[in-house]
Amino acid sequence: MKDDVARHALDPCAGSRPLMTVEAAIAHALCLAAAVGEVETVPLDNAIGRVLAQDVTAPFPLPPFDNSAMDGYALRSVDLVGDGPWCLKVVARVAAGEDAAKVAPLNPGQAVRIFTGAPIPSGADAVVMQEKVRRDGDSLILTSPVACGDCIRRAGEDAARGAVLLPAGTLIGAREIGAIASVGLPQIAVRRRINVALICTGSELRQPGEALGPGQIYNSNRFMMVAALRQPWIRMTDLGAVADDPDRLREALVQASRKADLIVTTGGVSVGEEDHMTAQLRRAGGHVEVMKIAMKPGKPLTVGRLGRAVFLGLPGNPVAAFTTWKIIGQRIAARLSGQRDTVRPGVQAEVTETFSRRPGRQEYRPARVVGASGGGSPRIELLDRSFSAKISLICQSDGLAVIPAAAEQVTAGARLEFIPL
Repeated sequence: MKDDVARHALDPCAGSRPLMTVEAAIAHALCLAAAVGEVETVPLDNAIGRVLAQDVTAPFPLPPFDNSAMDGYALRSVDLVGDGPWCLKVVARVAAGEDAAKVAPLNPGQAVRIFTGAPIPSGADAVVMQEKVRRDGDSLILTSPVACGDCIRRAGEDAARGAVLLPAGTLIGAREIGAIASVGLPQIAVRRRINVALICTGSELRQPGEALGPGQIYNSNRFMMVAALRQPWIRMTDLGAVADDPDRLREALVQASRKADLIVTTGGVSVGEEDHMTAQLRRAGGHVEVMKIAMKPGKPLTVGRLGRAVFLGLPGNPVAAFTTWKIIGQRIAARLSGQRDTVRPGVQAEVTETFSRRPGRQEYRPARVVGASGGGSPRIELLDRSFSAKISLICQSDGLAVIPAAAEQVTAGARLEFIPL
């Protein structure tokens, strides 16, 4: 893979070289993104959305003792021999949270009233559901046999002592919080938040609420990316909108590089006369690793370094910025944060109509779900093929259809990868 990446790596004079594939670009970018090393300990209540710094292991078996899976009666299965019905004597009662040692070991012909989660008394080897028996005073009448082990949760059947419940690099959500709490940990070690600096470029940009002059537009990229970066594992610095002025851009980059692990910019990474970002990155002491990817939208996406920070230059068109962040940028940020690289592939979806296209770039086209195929997979309608600047199309879509770079024609009924949004 490294040879493939090196073969495609581009510099300012590399216009004649082939475009880098999306897969090669991602691999190269991830090589630049070393996880932050600093670790902090946070209370469990504050751990949601953070990244585990070390494995969480079970210090004891889960569950720690044999317990009842049902409300019912604990008994000895060997007492139910021959033809029923059988009659047992109920001699005790045990509920969840009580010590089963308070109950004497069961003798032949005895049973214990038991509730879900309660420990199994000594001598019992099965539990019968209360709905399957009849109670008459202290007598328990059964008409069906019960097998050894029925309705019992065995100690350690969830996890053995020492088993890894959650590996380091896990993003902590509600279910992970539950697992951590189940082993009694009131606090947990997590990696520090990554520092991300955001710079949106463009002399034509105005902020919502300001009046628009001739040739001006509102800065949708800034607010879109601020929203995307509001994650518990990210500490974001918004450096605002910067005009297409080389000196101001370079100053913003230098300022960002002082503390950032990742610098994210939008706009200014193409090859026009007003696209200054790449040149100013170099003048600030940085370097470019990846430019011009065989991806639509997102061909001018740029990845590099400035000081210790990874630089990610997203295109200026809003849909292109959104798409390249989702496909590539999110993975860079996640790798920096120490998250395990567990990419979930999209679902397979069936396209509704035949269309032709120019091959050469892997395309991520907005699409909406319009039904289901006979096999149950989604059927998708692809939206306007000219979409990189049309943010309304993203809002109308349910996801991105992935069209392979080599495809010249896709026929109705063909299956494409579909990435839900």
